[in-house]
Amino acid sequence: MPVTVIKSEEEYKKLIGSDKTSVVLFSAEWAEQCKQVLDVLEDLSKLLGDKLQFITITAEAFPEVAMKHQIEAVPTVIFFTKGTAVDRVDGVDIPSLSAKCKKLGASATSEQPLEERLKALINKAPLMIFMKGDRDAPRCGFSKQLIAIVNETGLSYDTFDILTDEEVRQGLKTYSDWPTYPQVYVKGELVGGLDIIKELKSNNELESTLKGE
Repeated sequence: MPVTVIKSEEEYKKLIGSDKTSVVLFSAEWAEQCKQVLDVLEDLSKLLGDKLQFITITAEAFPEVAMKHQIEAVPTVIFFTKGTAVDRVDGVDIPSLSAKCKKLGASATSEQPLEERLKALINKAPLMIFMKGDRDAPRCGFSKQLIAIVNETGLSYDTFDILTDEEVRQGLKTYSDWPTYPQVYVKGELVGGLDIIKELKSNNELESTLKGE
């Protein structure tokens, strides 16, 4: 999602009042620092655009809005949740701006119902592996063995490190009724863990199963 340029006060009110947390840059075309902050917001929108909405508004064009939020200088970035200002960054402070955006993005993710989150993760790739660690650095023997076997097939896959998210780690056990890790999913369906993968390999069924054939 690119950064939205506000063209009317009605548009501004509608956007900041929506359910999606808004990151609003109050700027001026003549201020070079505003361009710098806008570039950062463009990058952050590529990273967090599914969780946050990024907006820019020309302070001088909307004086009442700027006055309401006590905009004394540009650039100023204000964060809104359902129309209420919850945080701000005055001036050019890129580290603080990035950190606040990422924190708000993480809290927006946690507000998504767990079942929806799990479904989205399971369907992130046609072949999805939930494990301890990641494909480049497995953090348990079972995960290491499984990755080695899957790598032999040459198939493309994605991984999720359950050690980074306790909610997913516990929730997926219940969701799939499978108590251990690693877990392998093909096209959104659970195939099983290491023992199942070994069995499929010994029966020469592994590649076709992982392809979803």
